Amino acid sequence: MNTYRPMNCDLHDYLEIACLRGYRLDIELHDGSRLVATALTTRTSSDKEEFLRLETADGQQEVRLDHLLAITPLDANAQFGRVVFSDASCTF
Repeated sequence: MNTYRPMNCDLHDYLEIACLRGYRLDIELHDGSRLVATALTTRTSSDKEEFLRLETADGQQEVRLDHLLAITPLDANAQFGRVVFSDASCTF
């Protein structure tokens, strides 16, 4: 797996809202793939890699945050629209 690049800190808020509200998301990944899933939570590994845990039709899966290109909530009353994740990273 390639070296993890933390995402822009401001963008974490959108993921937190999606998880708290249980939004169904249209998720676009940097490799060109897409999936539709419900946001459950985020987690940080012991190696400081961050993941978005999702519920899909096939069960739960995780996506590393630096693989996200964009998320779009599919819920009618979502608090935000499409969010594009930039290459800018969060500094610790």
